[in-house]
Parts: sequence; structure tokens; C-alpha cells
Amino acid sequence: GFEKVAITLRESINANINNWSAMLYDGKDYYFSKRYNMQIVDRVGGGDSFGAGLIAASLEGYDAQSTIEFAVAASCLKHSIEGDFNMVSMDEVLKLAGGDGSGRVQR
Repeated sequence: GFEKVAITLRESINANINNWSAMLYDGKDYYFSKRYNMQIVDRVGGGDSFGAGLIAASLEGYDAQSTIEFAVAASCLKHSIEGDFNMVSMDEVLKLAGGDGSGRVQR
């Protein structure tokens, strides 16, 4: 009965370095985000920031591909911040989501 399903896809390189991406299914099509190679500072809040990114992008009226790109970028940035609060702006998330395609997070 769900309209949409989204999941994160973690590939562990080691305890501190992961590849991070996500998938969104809208009942008809699958949308995959780009993959980020990230150095993890803190795992706490990564899932919450992914969910919040999905909600924020949906409220902004983003299409499905842009929604999953925004959500995974928000979550990826959160992994680079200590604590439970994602201290980034919408502009920072959009910059990473629409970046140069390298998928490498630098803070």
C-alpha cells in the first residue's frame, strides 16, 4: 500500500570509509542516486537526515530523481558532522547533490 519506498545503500570499505548511495521506488520506476565515497565522522543521525531530505525535497516539489539525490546528499553530509543534528543548509545539500559528479565529500 506504499506510494514510495526509499532505502540507503552502504558499501563498507572499512570502519571509517564507506560508499553511500540510495534508491527510490515510486511504484513504477526505480531511481538510483550517485554514489559518494565518504569518510565517516559520526554515524548518528545519518538515517534521520536521509528521511528529512526525502521530506524536504518532496515538499519543494522535486522530481523523483532530484528527490533521491537531495536525500542521499543530505545524509552524506551528516556523516561528516559530529552529533545528532545535521548542521548544513539547503544550499550546501544542493551543491553536493548537483556537484561535479566526483561523488567525493570534502568538508
